[in-house]
Amino acid sequence: MKCNCILGSLLGDKTRMTELSRDMNAYIRPSPTRGTLGGVTRTTNEAILLCEGGGYDIILIETVGVGQSEFAVADMVDMFVLLLPPAGGDELQGIKRGIIEMADLVAITKSDGDLIVPARRIQAEYVSALKLLRRRSGVWQPKVVRISARSGEGIAEMWDRMREFWDLMLASGELAARRQQQQKVWMWNLIRESVLEHFRAHPAVREQIPLLERRVLSGALPPGLAADLLLKAFQARTHEMYPTH
Repeated sequence: MKCNCILGSLLGDKTRMTELSRDMNAYIRPSPTRGTLGGVTRTTNEAILLCEGGGYDIILIETVGVGQSEFAVADMVDMFVLLLPPAGGDELQGIKRGIIEMADLVAITKSDGDLIVPARRIQAEYVSALKLLRRRSGVWQPKVVRISARSGEGIAEMWDRMREFWDLMLASGELAARRQQQQKVWMWNLIRESVLEHFRAHPAVREQIPLLERRVLSGALPPGLAADLLLKAFQARTHEMYPTH
């Protein structure tokens, strides 16, 4: 039996925020990604604007957090905080190009009990690794802290580092420049999504997609050639509808 399944999420994080969810000054809104890459949903930017318009001055965005490529949120926020468990890997993991070099602050979580020693080791490794990466800011050097939700250790220090980051970025003008750049990224992301939707909905493309996908899956057709065929079909039909003179 074949089944086309839409994979959803339980979004159970909200149910585990027992204290925060009861705070009248806090608003929690789970948002499934629905297959959107980058660790966030397509409407995250709009949700941020709504929260700001609602008077919330501190907005925390948690991504799905599944790997090195989930850092699209860095183009949406003022500060990108990376949370890592004590068993997150050695220093070689820290110097990978990608999500690590985008971080403004790295927090080693679960730093309590038997995990304190490995948490300290991971902290030292990432402090060394971050020195080898190119800094995103001219006024801020990314920091590495250890935190524990169970004992509360490091939470106050983490907040202090966030406030320090905000003050430096605001005073230097980098915060305003970063937000301006994010607006441009947002614009092009919307264009990219719209163009892809129009491409897939194009009659000539829509007709060929099932056949070409089957041929790619069977190995009868290279992905690059299949993409070229779809693009040519799109361009040919578009030229018929809108001829150039």
